[in-house]
Amino acid sequence: MENKLSHIDESGKTIMVDVSKKQVVTRVAKTSGRITFPKKIFEKLMKQNFLSSKGNIFQTAIIAGIQAAKKTADLIPLCHPLALSKVDIDIKPEKKSLKIVCEVICNGRTGVEMEALTAVSVTALTIYDMCKALSQDIIISGIQLEEKNGGKTDFKR
Repeated sequence: MENKLSHIDESGKTIMVDVSKKQVVTRVAKTSGRITFPKKIFEKLMKQNFLSSKGNIFQTAIIAGIQAAKKTADLIPLCHPLALSKVDIDIKPEKKSLKIVCEVICNGRTGVEMEALTAVSVTALTIYDMCKALSQDIIISGIQLEEKNGGKTDFKR
């Protein structure tokens, strides 16, 4: 089978994929990303338990990430709106960075990797926003799909 772009038809026209004939199954996607800080800034944030004048950095970023997952179809034009069953975001300090991991689950006709990628991205952007007064030398990187299953093709990095 030849690989082809799913959102472009044979004539080159942009389309939303027709998922009406697909089975409703449980779909899971796990994604990750990283936000890296200058060493002194990271140490300061660790000493403050990641609390800022704007509030609890982790909790604010997690809420933003969950909201973003639910709004993915509003942000990415050809994504289907999905009724998500679960959005779980975890943030863990590692050296001078934070690793963000997200799992999204739904029972549907199409996968949830875009929702999980959007959640990680917005979680990282929210952390950046809450910390940018300390430094603009903050790097968001490595946003990627780790695994997905429940669809036509499963994937595991």
